[in-house]
Amino acid sequence: MWDPATYLRYRDERSRPFEDLLARVPVEQPRTVVDLGCGPGTLTATLAARWPDSRIVGLDSSPEMIARAATLDVPVSFEVADLRDWRPDPHTDVLVSNAALQWVPEHRELLTRWAAQLPAGAWMAIGVPGNFAAPSHRALREVAGLAAWRAELAPFQREVPVAEPVDYAESLVAAGCAVDAWETTYVHLLEARPDADHPVLTWMEGTALRPVRATLDAAGWSAFRAALGVRLAEAYPVRQGQVYFPFRRIFVVARVGASAQENL
Repeated sequence: MWDPATYLRYRDERSRPFEDLLARVPVEQPRTVVDLGCGPGTLTATLAARWPDSRIVGLDSSPEMIARAATLDVPVSFEVADLRDWRPDPHTDVLVSNAALQWVPEHRELLTRWAAQLPAGAWMAIGVPGNFAAPSHRALREVAGLAAWRAELAPFQREVPVAEPVDYAESLVAAGCAVDAWETTYVHLLEARPDADHPVLTWMEGTALRPVRATLDAAGWSAFRAALGVRLAEAYPVRQGQVYFPFRRIFVVARVGASAQENL
């Protein structure tokens, strides 16, 4: 289960990669724009502001996220749906998926399928986290591997669930797209308060720790959280009242049916 309020704790930091991704999509009047994995809808709403004459659709597999999105007063159609089942219609000119595809093991195959199904000239804008080798995730794997939790959490110990930028570029060029792929490491400056948990821990509660929280009982979750917090405090010390939290992101923008030599 997703908790929209927890996810939105770091709303400004989570929105910047989305904005940087969409800045590379130079479309003026798309007919339909679809946001796959729209979450609580706050970023999808910016698509409606950018393209007020377009049909904007936000899809997410979480009923909790869609319920939160539905409270927004924006001209967007929000629906509960599994992005693995989604098929573009002939009017879909822009497909956006930000920080969602890392949860789908077969997402590279999905990208190739969508490239074949979208109309010629359509755009795909994809962003995924690329921080799975970061100290935060190493600490998560270490704690999950301790005897107290190893058996319960073993099913959630994933290999790196995303590819490198060059791999995405190669797949989409082979699918007949013109591709722009890059990576950026953001250094988020997270406020650290003496009366609050470590900020990287609260960040992770909104995303990477969700399966752990859903699996453990209250006592197990409290103990796991405390053990992880100790490791995160060592990996990300507080300096000048804040934590410097590097976060790598991977981006891909592809134009369907364009020459691989075309500049985007």
